[in-house]
Amino acid sequence: MSAPHVSLPDPTHLPNLPRLPPADPVTSPVTGWTRAHWEAVADRLLDALRPYASPGLAQYRLPGRPSHSGAWSDGLEGFARSFLLAAFRIAGSGGRQTPGLIERYAAGLASGTDPRSPDHWPPITDRSQPMVEAASVAIALHETRPWIWDRLDDRVRQRIAEWLGGFLGAVVNDSNWRLFQVITEEFLASVGAPHSRAEIDAGLARLEDWYRGDGWYTDGDGHKFDYYNAWALHLYPVLWARIAGPRADTRPVAEHRARLRTFLHDHQHFFGADGAPVHQGRSLTYRFGTTAPLWAGVLADATPLPPGRTRRLASGALKHFAERGVPDDRGLLTLGWYRPFLPVTQRYSGPASPYWASKAFLGLLLPAHHPVWTAPEEPGPVETGDVRRALPAPGWLLHSTAADGIVRLVNHGSDRLPPPPTRADDSPHYARFAYSSATAPETPADRAPDNHIALLAPDGTPTPRGRIHPLTVEGPRAASWHRAVLPGSGEGHRIESVSVVHGPWEVRVHRVDAPPGTPVREGGWAVADDTGPPLGRTGPGRALARRADGLTSTIVGLRGWRDAGAAVAHAAGANAYGHHSATPYLTLPAHPGGTHLLVTLVVLSADPEVNGDLESNGGRKTNGDRRTNGGRETNGGRKTNGDPYARSSGTRVRVAVSGEVEIRFPDGTRERVPR
Repeated sequence: MSAPHVSLPDPTHLPNLPRLPPADPVTSPVTGWTRAHWEAVADRLLDALRPYASPGLAQYRLPGRPSHSGAWSDGLEGFARSFLLAAFRIAGSGGRQTPGLIERYAAGLASGTDPRSPDHWPPITDRSQPMVEAASVAIALHETRPWIWDRLDDRVRQRIAEWLGGFLGAVVNDSNWRLFQVITEEFLASVGAPHSRAEIDAGLARLEDWYRGDGWYTDGDGHKFDYYNAWALHLYPVLWARIAGPRADTRPVAEHRARLRTFLHDHQHFFGADGAPVHQGRSLTYRFGTTAPLWAGVLADATPLPPGRTRRLASGALKHFAERGVPDDRGLLTLGWYRPFLPVTQRYSGPASPYWASKAFLGLLLPAHHPVWTAPEEPGPVETGDVRRALPAPGWLLHSTAADGIVRLVNHGSDRLPPPPTRADDSPHYARFAYSSATAPETPADRAPDNHIALLAPDGTPTPRGRIHPLTVEGPRAASWHRAVLPGSGEGHRIESVSVVHGPWEVRVHRVDAPPGTPVREGGWAVADDTGPPLGRTGPGRALARRADGLTSTIVGLRGWRDAGAAVAHAAGANAYGHHSATPYLTLPAHPGGTHLLVTLVVLSADPEVNGDLESNGGRKTNGDRRTNGGRETNGGRKTNGDPYARSSGTRVRVAVSGEVEIRFPDGTRERVPR
C-alpha cells in the first residue's frame, strides 16, 4: 500500500490542469504520465503567466508577498525563471510547437535590456538577486540559440551581453551563486562577448572545496546539505559543459559526471511511493525541482538509473503535486508546498521564486524517441523493498518501507550553519532529528516538540539543537552531539544522540547532561491533514497521533523515562502538509543530574500491521488509554514500577554494565550501541 499523506481529490480529474492527455498504462504503468503530460503542464504554467506580464513582456509581476529584493527584482525573476521553462519547451519541440513563446520571450529580452523601457531589468551588482536570474537567462538563451539568440537584432544582442556582463569583477556570494557566474560568463564566451576565464575557473575550483565525497557537496562552508546539492551544485556543472562545449577542460567535466552518477545512487531514494520528495531544507517551494538532477544525469550520460525508473521518479513527483492542487486554480505556482504556506519560504522568496521548479522540465531537451521517454516505467526503490542507506558525507541515514511507501531521513549532520563563531540559530528544516516524504516539521518551531529533544526552562521554553556535531554514520546507526543552552545561561549541556533504524522503527539513544531537576522533553513526528485534527492517544510512557487515513506517529519511552508524562500537542496553521497537526511527546519531569541515559522509540508508519502492534500489549489491547483531539493536550503518563519498556511496541532494550545498549526490534533483529 501507499499512504496518500494528504487529502486527495479525484486523481482522474485535475481541474487545475484541464488539458492533460489520457493516461498511458502501457508505457507508464506506475504513474500513467508521459512526455505529453509534461508538455501539457509546461504549457499550462506558461499560459497562466500571460496576464501578469508587463507591457514590454520583460517582467512577470505575480501576486503575493514580495521578496526582500523588492518588486523590481521580483519581476525580473518572473521573466527569467519562466524563460527557463519556455526554453526547454521550445528546444524540446525544435521550435515547431511554440512560435508564440519564441516571440514573447524575444520581445521581453529586447525590452528588459533597454534602459529606456519602463520595464527594464535591474542591473547586476555585487551580491544582488539579478545574479541568480542572469544564469537562468543565459541557460535559456543557449538552449534556444537557433530560435531566439540567432534571430535577435544585433543591438539587442549587444544590450543582453552588456547586462549579463555585470558579472565581470562583481562580488558573488560564496555559495552555489559562484556557479551562476560560471554559467553566465561561459555563455558570454560562447557569443564572443567580454568575459573572464579566470572568474569561470575560480568558480569551478571553489566547487572542489565543497565536495565531501560520495557525490555530496555542502553549499558553502559548514554542514549545509539539502536539495541545493541536487538542483544547483550538480546541475550547473552539467549545464556549463553544454554551453562550453569544446572550450571545457575534459578533466573537470568527467569528474562532475562521475560525481553526479554517484549522487544519483542516493538521490533516487529521496522520493516516496506517492512521488513526494523528502521534506527537508530550504527553498522547498521549488517542489518538483527536486527531479532536475535525474534528467541531468541522462543529459550528461551520467546516470546509473534505468530510463524507466528515471521517468517514473520524475513523473511521480510532478503528478504528486498536481493531485494536490499544484498549480493552483489560476495555473500559478504559489509560495508554499501544496497550498500557499509562507513558513517554507525564506526572505529571498518572492512571488515568482517557485518557478525555479522549471528545472524539472529539463527532460524535454531529450528527444521524444529517447529511451527515457519510451521505455516502460520501472518502480522506484521504495516500492520494491525496505531500504536502509547510510550517507556519511551529509551525516544522514535513509530508511524507507515498501508497505507504506514512506521515506524517512535521520539527520545527524546538516544544520546549515557557517563555521564557528557564527551564532547557532535553529531552523526547523535543518535542526530536527528526522524528516520524511509524508510529513513536514512544525513551523515556527520555537516551542514545537516534533523530532527534537530539549531541556526545558522554568517557563517551558525548550533549548534549541543549534550546531550539530557529527560523530558517525555507519550501517544502521548515525550519531551526533549538540550543546543545549538554557535561556539566561551561558553554560551548555552536552546531549549525545545515536539513532538506530530498522524498517519503520527508529530507536534514539540519548546521553543527556543537565542540572538536577531540569525537565527533559522529546517529541515524535508531526502528522498533519486538512480534513480535521489527528486523533491523539496516550498511555504509560507512550503517545501517538493518527490521521484519518491511518498515518500514525508514535513515541515510546524505552529506558530512563520513569514517571514521564505522555501527551499530544495539537496545532493549527503550523504545518505544510495540512492545516491541522499533532505531535506525540514525552516529558521527564526532573533530570537526576549528571549524565542520564534516555532511550526512545519513534515510529512513523501507515502500515496497519505496524501500527496495530504498537497499540497492542503482548498481543492484547491496552486498557486505560486516554485520547485527545482538537487543541487540547492530554497527559496520560501514569506512574509505573520501573521504566515503561516497550510492552506496547515489541521493541526492547537492555543496558549492560559497560553502558552498551542492546536493542531488540519486534522482528527479532538485534543492534548494539557501544558506550
